[in-house]
Amino acid sequence: MARIMIIDDEKDIRIMLREMLEQEGFEITDACGGKEAIQIQLQTPADLMITDIIMPDMEGIETIFEFRQRFPKVKIIAISGGGIVKPEAYLDMAKSFGVSYTFRKPVERKELLGAVYELLGH
Repeated sequence: MARIMIIDDEKDIRIMLREMLEQEGFEITDACGGKEAIQIQLQTPADLMITDIIMPDMEGIETIFEFRQRFPKVKIIAISGGGIVKPEAYLDMAKSFGVSYTFRKPVERKELLGAVYELLGH
């Protein structure tokens, strides 16, 4: 089964996504920020990453850019609850960096799983 990396500075979001995806049989790794995610990807490569946009150590847009440069085959889904501006502004920016799907928090289970299965070819 495919490996998915969850990147979010909110522990509760990581736990919720991990549980949802593990129930579907996916192998999950997670990181609280972009720098940690890159180190994990070097050791335990993921096929798909789900990343938050607003994070303290390395913004999601920067993380997406780094993954696109260093790991171009990884599929990417971006999620955001917003920050100074509405989530759509951040998510539109993420799409310009090659993100396949974007979702506003809270993420609907059915929509997220549909995107995950489509990207992983299931």
